[in-house]
Amino acid sequence: QLQLVESGGGLVQPEGSLRLSCAASGGTLDFYAIGWFRQAPGKEREGVSCIMSPDNGNSYYVDSVKGRFTISRDSTKNTVYLQMNSLKPEDTAVYYCAAAVLSLGLDSSNWYLTTEYDYWGRGTQVTVSS
Repeated sequence: QLQLVESGGGLVQPEGSLRLSCAASGGTLDFYAIGWFRQAPGKEREGVSCIMSPDNGNSYYVDSVKGRFTISRDSTKNTVYLQMNSLKPEDTAVYYCAAAVLSLGLDSSNWYLTTEYDYWGRGTQVTVSS
């Protein structure tokens, strides 16, 4: 059973940076598409970014984070990262990583749908405030 653990959240000032990590056990992340989602109080969970398999190489971002966030993999560490720069107060949320079996065919039309993912971590809090 694949298990995901997020880390790297915290309190940061506006325009600051954080790097979130999604570490896996019980399976190899290279076999999955990995998504980052976030959920602010009173709001629905939102897809932030997704990275496909190492062979595919595609990645996707929600418009609000394009140019500020970067998703990446380190296969040697079985970990996926979300580098977040130029953070804004509206980025405040609990951030979750999730894994989807690649055979489901994630692409630009569905990567942001929570229903496409099979495994979820418990989340890490990111707070952007002065």
